[in-house]
Amino acid sequence: MGAVFTGLDVLNEEYGTRLKGARLGLISNQSSLDRTLTPAKEVVSRAFPGQLKALFGPQHGHGGIDQDNMIETDHSYDPVLNIPIFSLYSQMREPVPEMLELVDLFLIDLQDVGTRVYTFASTVLECLKAASKSGKRVLVLDRPNPLGGERVEGNLLAPELYSFVGPYRFPMRHGLTMGEMALAFNDVYHLGCDLEVLRMRGWARGMDWPDTGLRWIMPSPNMPLYETAQVYPGQVIWEGTNISEGRGTCRPFEIIGAPFFNTREILNTIPPDSLAGCVLQEISFRPTFNKWKDEVCFGFMIHITDSHTFSPYFTALSLLQALLTIYPQHFSWKQPPYEYEYKRLPIDLIIGDEGIRKALEEGRNLLSLKERWDEDLRDFLEWRRPHLLYA
Repeated sequence: MGAVFTGLDVLNEEYGTRLKGARLGLISNQSSLDRTLTPAKEVVSRAFPGQLKALFGPQHGHGGIDQDNMIETDHSYDPVLNIPIFSLYSQMREPVPEMLELVDLFLIDLQDVGTRVYTFASTVLECLKAASKSGKRVLVLDRPNPLGGERVEGNLLAPELYSFVGPYRFPMRHGLTMGEMALAFNDVYHLGCDLEVLRMRGWARGMDWPDTGLRWIMPSPNMPLYETAQVYPGQVIWEGTNISEGRGTCRPFEIIGAPFFNTREILNTIPPDSLAGCVLQEISFRPTFNKWKDEVCFGFMIHITDSHTFSPYFTALSLLQALLTIYPQHFSWKQPPYEYEYKRLPIDLIIGDEGIRKALEEGRNLLSLKERWDEDLRDFLEWRRPHLLYA
């Protein structure tokens, strides 16, 4: 397939004259690079000399150095550009008036990973809300959905569970780009934001990340590889449990486990059809931080053998149900707080449907649950159609 050029790659060519004179604020992080691996802040400052007035960073910080779940990033300063770096994951998670006073237009250049719970989408929504209220413009520099734009998976998020890890009624794997999500947010929340999306060149919905010709630059500390993003729509559920999701190892989310696992017993319990397109390798590991720090854990590394048949969410829920059956005394749900929600169980926020968690606890047939959410997915595919930017 041909090369893909992101919104950042074509910014100067497409908007070189349209942004002249505007005071610019750039929402980006360490993965916001062009095809030559030049950071977005340099691309923008060179194309529009003197116009870049502030940088903004999402969760994990503008440099991507901070860990997960309410580990906040402080504001800082860029000594080269001589401009402030504002954190949008600190005491406040949206631009406040003193930040808004510095800019006329927000450029948003963030690499999403195609999974509902990844918080960058919520950061974009909060920026759209703030821009709408203050009369600022927004230009999203679009990037590929690394999981492609065709396949979707999972139940739709229940409205009562909207949170920073679920800003709207998307399935776990949504098949949208960041620009498409921004358009959807502007519509469904009736924001009336002066919003434009700078489309990519060369990207089509059927492309997976390797088809783009782009280099993978980790968008957050525990998303080191494209393979991480592939398993993330399922493996992220372990954040809502006492099972290690591999943080503190070199392959987060691809590795899961706990000291009490008997891997043979688990493999004998999980239905074989739930492992379509993947293999669970039995391993042991010792996390250097996070859950079970410094303890030997037994578990699995998940290997994708066929990305077209692999359903990460269904596989992870099947494994979760097996653990609920085998280890009722050892397994537990993580308790709040989680991403600034202090009452709801984290697993309910992640799965997005309290009924599914209860059904798993009761041992109900997971295939029947999947049939129900597959019906909702057909409606979702129709709903999202007006917001799609790419064939």
